[in-house]
Amino acid sequence: MKKILKISAIALIGLFVLTGCRTAAVYNVSNSPVETENKVSDEQIYSAIKKAGVGLGWIVKKVKPGLAEGRLNLRTHMALVEIPYGKDGYSINYKKSINLNYDQEKGLIHSNYNGWVQNLDGAIQIQLSGL
Repeated sequence: MKKILKISAIALIGLFVLTGCRTAAVYNVSNSPVETENKVSDEQIYSAIKKAGVGLGWIVKKVKPGLAEGRLNLRTHMALVEIPYGKDGYSINYKKSINLNYDQEKGLIHSNYNGWVQNLDGAIQIQLSGL
């Protein structure tokens, strides 16, 4: 009986460990349109991206005209994305991460990353709608 309890306990612990490592396909935003009522400059688009990111805890910096980089640091995790942008649209592309179980061959990452990128995308859309 003790042997069955030990095996059950080990199996249960293993199940909890595996459940905690949720991974999903890396989520990228591709060519999301910039829809505004007025003509906007690239600088205004960058400002909207930066304001959206900062509001969610991202560090957003301009790498060069038309390209921003967003970095999110949470506890021991780090996500780095590239955000190419222009008057026609923007994208959010995975660049690098730390402690997010990224698997380049399978294109998988911890599912929390996808939520962070989706939240960033939504916040950018809100900021752009105000232009």
